[in-house]
Amino acid sequence: MRTATVSRNTLETQITVTLNLDGTGQSRFDTGVPFLEHMLDQVARHGLVDLDIVARGDLHIDAHHTVEDIGITVGQALAKALGDKKGIRRYGHAYVPLDEALSRVVIDLSGRPGLDYGVEYTRASIGQFDVDLFSEFFHGFVNHGMVTLHIDNLKGKNAHHQAETIFKAFGRALRMAVEVDERAAGSMPSTKGTLTA
Repeated sequence: MRTATVSRNTLETQITVTLNLDGTGQSRFDTGVPFLEHMLDQVARHGLVDLDIVARGDLHIDAHHTVEDIGITVGQALAKALGDKKGIRRYGHAYVPLDEALSRVVIDLSGRPGLDYGVEYTRASIGQFDVDLFSEFFHGFVNHGMVTLHIDNLKGKNAHHQAETIFKAFGRALRMAVEVDERAAGSMPSTKGTLTA
């Protein structure tokens, strides 16, 4: 089983993430940020990864540090769980619709961090959640997971639908990328012979 548990402790947040890349889509969250938990549940279910996150943050200020640091810690857990990356598919992609909304996510477990984020939400918040924080989550994730990630919301009028299609597509793309390719016979999916920066 490709699993990892990572803890991150700062003056702003205390976070522990447990990730199982060969899971069944089980999740447990205790973060104080319910809408982010709803989105991360989509990643677990559609990515078929098990994800357990406990976070304490300075939510009396706002959710920024907590959301960003959860992204950082999930990225660190992914990098640790992947190990040397031999035999994985490396690339993943998905298009996901929800009613009028449609999003595309493409991921490369390249060892090089990069985010191209093409999302314009139709409103600034979903309930109490500031939609700007989603880009902070994904920036934290790519910088510490060492992945290249392209996220595009192609259409959508309902901000909840926009966000949900993004996270479902992210889960599906991640599932494809981390999958072990039996034809690869444990080889490194890179002409450089490594998937580190």
